[in-house]
Order: sequence, then structure tokens, then C-alpha cells
Amino acid sequence: MIQSKTIVFIHGLFQNPNGWAEWKTYFEASGYTCYSPAYPFHEGNPNELRKNINPKLGKLTLGQVTDSLVAFIDRLPEKPILIGHSMGGLCVQKLLYLEKGLAGICIDSVAPKGIMSFNWNFLRANIPLINPFKGDSVFTPNAEWFQQTFCNTMTLQEAQIEFEKSVVPESRNIARTSIKQDGYVDFEKPHRPLLFISGEEDQLIPTSLNKKNFDAYKDKNSKKELKIFAGRTHYICNQKNWEEVASYINSWLSKLK
Repeated sequence: MIQSKTIVFIHGLFQNPNGWAEWKTYFEASGYTCYSPAYPFHEGNPNELRKNINPKLGKLTLGQVTDSLVAFIDRLPEKPILIGHSMGGLCVQKLLYLEKGLAGICIDSVAPKGIMSFNWNFLRANIPLINPFKGDSVFTPNAEWFQQTFCNTMTLQEAQIEFEKSVVPESRNIARTSIKQDGYVDFEKPHRPLLFISGEEDQLIPTSLNKKNFDAYKDKNSKKELKIFAGRTHYICNQKNWEEVASYINSWLSKLK
């Protein structure tokens, strides 16, 4: 059984630690000590971050995000369990590869270097972000883009509410560098237990891409599992009935040997 009672939650792109508030409360009630560090230049109220964009944000890379997370974890009293959403899911995979965690949960995870999808919804959502002609300019999404990519089962009015309270501007270079060496993981290496969770209705990270990511891990002696939740979108962590996903993770962790 994994002895650690520490969880580090890792947010994805266009989000920040605010999105983990209810998850922290949930897992703290189960006896865990929970942390949710921000990427550099992501700390604060999302509305204020949209109004006052840090000029350094545009150059932020995945490697720099990973380094900041390694530094945070190295200050903890024990190795944590890692739970990440979207780009945070790739961070979880990277951190386990670097032996910084005891188990990893990857929710609608961005895939490591070398794993691609040609799903139209995936391309439509991601091309505007990684557009090479935009240089180091910050990507500032609007509610329509957020509804199409994160909250596609919500009405635009419902998505607008979520947008106002949760969405932050983002560095294009985090996504760009995720498909290069910053996103490298050795799939042949034995790894700590990994749980992949996919939202069946996810437009941004389709289930087919989650399956490719899951299948890429080759060590037969390492524990891995893939769970698909029907009706869930990329906003799975804050979508209605998010507690069902959290409960599944909690149960999975309790069964680890």
C-alpha cells in the first residue's frame, strides 16, 4: 500500500489552482494533506489575471513549469501522489518519469512527445493555440472558444459563467514545447501506478488520444488503468457530478498495494 498521505494537484492550461478548491476539500476529508501549486505567472484571481497579463507569461515553457513543480515537491516532507488535469496530466507523467511521485492520476491528459491525434476536434481546438505565426504572444481565449473546447455539453450562457470564474490567459510555448523534449517520457521504463481518466465527450483531448497514451506504456510489471466517464467533457474536474470522478480516484488509491 502507498503510505503517502500527501496529494499534489496540478492544473492544466487556461486554469489555475482555484479549480482544485473543492477537490482539496474532498480529499482532505479522507485524511490527505493537499497542495495545488500554480504554474509561474498563474497565481491569483482569474479575472484579474485576464485584465493584467504578466509580460513574462508568453515565454513560459513546459520545461520551466516542470522545474517549478520539481522544486515544490522537493520541499515536501514525503513523496506525494500526483493528480493532474490536461497539461497537468502530462506534468504528472513527466514527474513520475523523474521519480518525484508515488502514483499518478492523469485526467484528460495531454500526451507526451511522439503521441499525436488527427481528430478534427483536437486539431480545431489546438491549432489556434500553437500557431507558430503568433510568436510569444499570450493566448487569450474567449467564452465561445472555451465552450467549444472545455464545456461542449453546456450552453454558451452556462460556459460563460465558468469562463468568468476560472479561465486565465496562457502561454503558447507550454503547448509548443510539450511536443518536443520538454514532453519526453520513456515508455519502456518501469513506472509507479498510473490511472488515466478520460471524458467521453472531451473535444480537446479525445478518448482515442487517451487510449494511445495509455497503450504507450510498455512495462508489464507496472500498474496502469484507463477509466472512461460517459458524458464528461474536458471540464470534467468542475463539471456537474465531479464527485463521482474524485470518488473513483479515492477508491483506486485505497486499493494500491
